[in-house]
Amino acid sequence: MRFSNSMIVRKKFRLRIGGRTIVLGERTLVMGVLNVTPDSFSDGGKYFRAADAVKAALAMQRAGADILDIGAESTRPGSTGISAEEELERLLPVLQGLRGRLKIPISIDSQKARVAEMAIRAGAEMLNDISGLKHDPKIAEVAARFGVPLILMHMRGTPGTMQKKPWAKDALKDVSDGLRESLAIARRAGVLKSQIILDPGIGFGKSFAQNYELLAKLPLLARLGYPLMVGTSRKGFLGATLARQGKPLPAGERIWGTAATVTASILLGAHIVRVHDVEEMVQVAKVTDCLLKA
Repeated sequence: MRFSNSMIVRKKFRLRIGGRTIVLGERTLVMGVLNVTPDSFSDGGKYFRAADAVKAALAMQRAGADILDIGAESTRPGSTGISAEEELERLLPVLQGLRGRLKIPISIDSQKARVAEMAIRAGAEMLNDISGLKHDPKIAEVAARFGVPLILMHMRGTPGTMQKKPWAKDALKDVSDGLRESLAIARRAGVLKSQIILDPGIGFGKSFAQNYELLAKLPLLARLGYPLMVGTSRKGFLGATLARQGKPLPAGERIWGTAATVTASILLGAHIVRVHDVEEMVQVAKVTDCLLKA
């Protein structure tokens, strides 16, 4: 059997965050997920209290997270969303509790421009919109005005419908076309190309098979010319793959499946991996980066 000695060459990008420049592609950045919701699919309200969320954030920093992504609205399949007021009530106490204590950048996972702006004023330095500006295009205006990085994710439908709608016949084309639409909105609003990161939206309106297909085809998505973030952590397609006696493996037991997909994502070009299990995935990323450099 013959093996190719060539690997994916991960393009480098320079990203401005909070007055400093980060080079994406020198090594994989690990984004830690912090859900301050009572109904998260992965941790079931474990960090709903602000004090618990602050402790968890600081623990992720100690574990080696490069970025903290805070979400105050559940986007699990079937969720219906909450008001901006309720989202801010959950989010702002956590941001206040972290001010001056957290040294890594905070990203805000929100689909609402008002929440995005208030979060930035409270200390956040990055925006992560799972709707790719389809829910509230004014998020792009907020990102442009404050000069913060903007993550644009692809989602087919909404959290309430994404696993009910018919799957795309061509998942790669659907994701590529959707991301191009999001990019057009962002650029028209004045967001600099150098401040945009793309996310294929694994698990958001894709069949289990399509999630694997998109991971395998990450190099094709890299041709769009932007850094890539991938989030596979604890997701349903892993639970289905690792099912026991016909029942999906519980979210908290999907760490090894997550590790496999994080490794694959990095080898195929991801610049950032978004994960729940920070300490373990930092190790995975470090070892996988060594393979890329070998």
